[in-house]
Amino acid sequence: MESKENIKFETVIRPKNKWFDLRLGEVIKYRDLVYVFVKRNFSTLYKQTILGPAWIVITEIITTVIYTIIFGNIANIGTNGVPTFLFYLSGNTVWGFFSKCFINTSTTFTSNAAIFGKVYFPRLVMPISVALTQLITFAIQFTLFLCFLVFYVFKGSVSPNYALMPLFFLLVIIMTVMSLGFGIIISSLTTKYRDLTVMISFGITVWMYITPIVYPISIVPDRWRLIFMLNPMSSIVEAFRYLFLGVGELKAGYLIYSSAIAVFAFLFGTILFNRIEKTFMDTV
Repeated sequence: MESKENIKFETVIRPKNKWFDLRLGEVIKYRDLVYVFVKRNFSTLYKQTILGPAWIVITEIITTVIYTIIFGNIANIGTNGVPTFLFYLSGNTVWGFFSKCFINTSTTFTSNAAIFGKVYFPRLVMPISVALTQLITFAIQFTLFLCFLVFYVFKGSVSPNYALMPLFFLLVIIMTVMSLGFGIIISSLTTKYRDLTVMISFGITVWMYITPIVYPISIVPDRWRLIFMLNPMSSIVEAFRYLFLGVGELKAGYLIYSSAIAVFAFLFGTILFNRIEKTFMDTV
């Protein structure tokens, strides 16, 4: 009989097979790694650039100016009395965060295949770090928006709903959860269906135009408005403008609907993501 000193133990790591095991606790244990990836993502994005993070502000202003010229001056789309530049800056700020978070998380498996094949860590760390990186970018863009907002408030051009502004944090949470959820769903599916990678840019553009980014929801005919509001991002954009610009719609029912879509997308996406990560190296 072997002595205890001579007994060798072998540790076998097996993936869990429970469908509804979100494994979020494991991600929390690797929170230091999340921080490392967030730092890497942000520094890599502006590494070897002359202006660095200033590009976040520059691109935001340029995009808003283009929207102002095309949709405000040429197409002459009304903005409910809000200064045209501020109206488009508000929509661009919200949509920019959502779309970038969605697009970047949707390529989690394909863009990180090399590192996934070398070392183990909870794969969900990657999309979460992407979302947090985009939150930093959003914070900078939102600060820019606040600067212009203060200017127009002192001019008397807009009247924000100050008492409701704490709801802003709820809107950010909904957007983050929703973009993360839809992003990891697409990321999971692209391991097998590469066509989705090609379609994602087109799809996000279409999604933008059916969201009241470059127009107020008030110009949509009543018979079509309900259909537009079924888009979960519509209520968020309208609520954002209602809080900070004093125009738009803020309806609890639509926000609850958007929240439900966000939670469902995140739960379903996480379950699918955790299932796909076990075999994606065979297909990616």
